[in-house]
Amino acid sequence: MKVPFILTILFCMSSISMGQTFSGIITDKDNRGVPNAHVTSNSGAHSHSDRDGKFTIDGVKLNDTLIVTHISFKPQSFVISDLSKPITVVLDESSFELAQVEVRHSITAISSITEVDVSVTPVTTSQDLMRKVPGIVIGQHAGGGKAEQIFLRGFDIDHGTDVAVSVDGIPVNMVSHAHGQGYADLHFVIPETVENIDFGKGPYYADKGNLCTAGYVGFKTKDKLDGSLVSLEYGQFNTLRAVGMFDLLKKKPDQDAYVAAEYLMTDGPFDSPQDFNRLNVMAKYHASIDKRQFLTLQASYFNSKWNASGQIPDRAVESGLIGRFGSIDDTEGGNTSRINALINHTAILGEHTSVKSKVYYSRYGFELYSNFTFFLNDSANGDQIKQFEQRNLAGFESVVDHHYHVGNGTIGINGGLGLRYDDVNGVELSHTMNRDSLLVPLALGNVDESNMYGFVGADMEFGKFLINPAIRLDYFKFDYINKLDSVFNNRSAQSFKPSPKLNIVYSPNKRWQLYLKSGMGFHSNDTRVVVAQKGKQTLPTAYGADLGAIMKPIENLIINVAGWYLFLEQEFVYVGDEAVVEPSGKTQRLGADVSVRYQPLKWLFIYADFNYAYARAVDEPAGADHIPLAVPLTSVGGVSVNHPIGVKGGINYRWIGDRPANEDNSIVAKGYIVCDANLSYTWRKWTAGVVIQNLFNTKWNETQFATESRLQNEEQSVEEIHFTPGTPFFIRGKLSVKF
Repeated sequence: MKVPFILTILFCMSSISMGQTFSGIITDKDNRGVPNAHVTSNSGAHSHSDRDGKFTIDGVKLNDTLIVTHISFKPQSFVISDLSKPITVVLDESSFELAQVEVRHSITAISSITEVDVSVTPVTTSQDLMRKVPGIVIGQHAGGGKAEQIFLRGFDIDHGTDVAVSVDGIPVNMVSHAHGQGYADLHFVIPETVENIDFGKGPYYADKGNLCTAGYVGFKTKDKLDGSLVSLEYGQFNTLRAVGMFDLLKKKPDQDAYVAAEYLMTDGPFDSPQDFNRLNVMAKYHASIDKRQFLTLQASYFNSKWNASGQIPDRAVESGLIGRFGSIDDTEGGNTSRINALINHTAILGEHTSVKSKVYYSRYGFELYSNFTFFLNDSANGDQIKQFEQRNLAGFESVVDHHYHVGNGTIGINGGLGLRYDDVNGVELSHTMNRDSLLVPLALGNVDESNMYGFVGADMEFGKFLINPAIRLDYFKFDYINKLDSVFNNRSAQSFKPSPKLNIVYSPNKRWQLYLKSGMGFHSNDTRVVVAQKGKQTLPTAYGADLGAIMKPIENLIINVAGWYLFLEQEFVYVGDEAVVEPSGKTQRLGADVSVRYQPLKWLFIYADFNYAYARAVDEPAGADHIPLAVPLTSVGGVSVNHPIGVKGGINYRWIGDRPANEDNSIVAKGYIVCDANLSYTWRKWTAGVVIQNLFNTKWNETQFATESRLQNEEQSVEEIHFTPGTPFFIRGKLSVKF
């Protein structure tokens, strides 16, 4: 093995570090631990506080000066007068300041951009959760009940095929799902509970496995509340939203617990009311068992049901058959539910070693009725389909972190083992009518899918360089029982996948870093595809590389620029809408990302992201090598105000360019630009405000597909754009109180 050999050489050539270890805790004035505070020394050592505000910093000496910074607090500095005695640092709150954000010496330093965004403009809707990630564009095409369609780095990711999504370490993506591989429904998350968003683009992270090709997104909910909250929103289209967040253990030492609940109902702007209802309940308990052990218990319940108007064809609107918010089949819709349970445990085994473990379980249900082709296949009853499944998802993971000094540098070893098991029952695709008549069962079966994995990596930090070699090993076992067969038929396959990574970071100071990331990743195929293909192309490899920089040319400006390349062996997925396999061959993508965050005044914040992607099929002739719905150009940005007198507000835009809807670009999905706005005023513990979607009442299509369909009065089918109309001008008022 090359990595241990390199480490041995470095160790033999280096002397023992003269630095020592120092620890402490960072709190606010209410004695609450402050997580994610940055601790740096005048000698260059650095660390950050954990979820309880505790920190340990290595490589420091007596009389060194430590500086503690956090984007929501005033900076503090102190001199180490006793290395053996832990220190308590109390921070004073302040308005957000971009100057306090440091460019971390880490391969995930880019996540500081979302740390900034969440602090300045907190998420207020489920859709906002994914939109906080630079480069991600989403679209809803089932009235708010279905998982959003995701676009990132030249991928039409559908509902999650090429981006790995998690919440507090619980996987969100559903493999071998009834509606599509990697289906990621985030609607079980209450937006107000989200504390920060971790993300990374590309397949470069050893602790992220299946589906992490274009990247990953990890949401972290709060361990504790800053007081209780009740909020009520009311707006157009019979929209009502109520949120309650209740602190159960106010100021109890070493323990925090809260319950949060959300209820949402709306009819939407459609001619046929959505009758949309969603209920979320979440409970979380966090405790310090002792100075070296921490425990988090978490549970949540989610249920949603809705009617949908579906995707409508251009010709039906242009001919006047229906309006933009009309429908061809208004019996579409569905319901879905999810119950989550999670246990997180952290143990500090010594000054240089910690172990983090988690165990999770989800009970998930899904039922969806759709009609994409209307009367193409069945001229009498229509083409409505039903997709259904019931799933048990369980797993665990343990990760060990160990670091030690070698000469003037530090080496950190990070390794983990885990298992994910999906038990999916009654995975169904059926031809139905009016959501109550079963006409023809098209596919029905049970899926068992197991993924065992291990990973190990080293953060070798020597001066201004950080070198991160790593490898991940995944083993998959696929089983499928086809319940439509006349005899019992259990088909199986298995596969093993190594995924090496190598990342290099150069950080001359806290103001900027240059990084080169490279690695291999993969997305698994649906179990039904795997067994049908007898294990061929089970885990197609993604090869990627990023060259980029994060810069702070001045204190109140941060810029991220990157050029990237990604090659995928096979975009080979199960199409749940038709129960067929569509291999689309090798693809390659290259592009550039630019993100800018600027704070000209303490109460004024300006941001923008620009993303370009060139996506093509490798083996297809020129002109017929376009990847359908791969977006070449996207941009989001806006202005946020947070004035000390209590006024908060902002206006933001999202723009998506034209994109090919089919392989030869003869059908084009048109782009759009939409602006949203919000304004609120806080007086003591009360806040009143308004939220406006589509401020300028733009006529736009949220999702678009090239689809062949036939209307009831047509003799011939037509292939053209089918779309879901974007929300028109939509205003809602909001009133909340803290206590």
